[in-house]
Amino acid sequence: MAKGDNGVRFFQALLILGNVIIGMCGIALTAECIFFVSDQQTLYPLLEATNNDDIYGAAWIGIFVGFALFNLSVLGIIGVIKSNRTMLLVYIILMLVTYGFEVASCITAATHRDFFTPNLFLKQMLEKYQNLEPANNDDKWMSEGVTRTWDRLMLQNQCCGVNGPSDWQNYMSVFRSRNSDSEFPWPRQCCVMDVQGIPINLDGCKLGVSGYYNNKGCYDIISGPMDRHAWGVAWFGFAILCWTVST
Repeated sequence: MAKGDNGVRFFQALLILGNVIIGMCGIALTAECIFFVSDQQTLYPLLEATNNDDIYGAAWIGIFVGFALFNLSVLGIIGVIKSNRTMLLVYIILMLVTYGFEVASCITAATHRDFFTPNLFLKQMLEKYQNLEPANNDDKWMSEGVTRTWDRLMLQNQCCGVNGPSDWQNYMSVFRSRNSDSEFPWPRQCCVMDVQGIPINLDGCKLGVSGYYNNKGCYDIISGPMDRHAWGVAWFGFAILCWTVST
């Protein structure tokens, strides 16, 4: 009889340990997704302009799931300690619901990662950047956000366009329709700046003289953080799901 009691207690201890880990993973998932939706790189306007912001929806689901996992782990621990069948039944049902939400979050994050292509960002840059005559207030707000984001990206990261400065010359854009190629081949944010934020040689920048303009594109600056966060939301969530099933 004593051996049977020891076996039950050992099994309970394993369940409690499993739920402790689930709770800790839930807190970590919530923290990761909060960091993502806080948009540290302020790239959200670019994704919204391309109608590819579902990755943020996946992160919001991840916040809910992480919080739910933490609370369910507490419920599971209490249910195991008290050997309360009702609490354990509620725990199992709610865990299945939470599991379903996290599956949706993982799939959304993993699939939308594949849509971060140069052509996607090139299209919205050409259509939205410096668009002073939007169709409605929503387009105006979006165009202003895209313009601010591109200006900041090019200034802070010393890059120009998506693939490079030639984007502003090779494709018709709102910027090109408002500026002649001889006067403004690309935005001034593409110029190499001094410490005061003034082009060190504006004429050299306009002529494309090496050292006076930034000749690399901004795509890697955009796609790098988005890829890392998308994989983090997807695969960390998937790992939690695998642990939850085994527990």
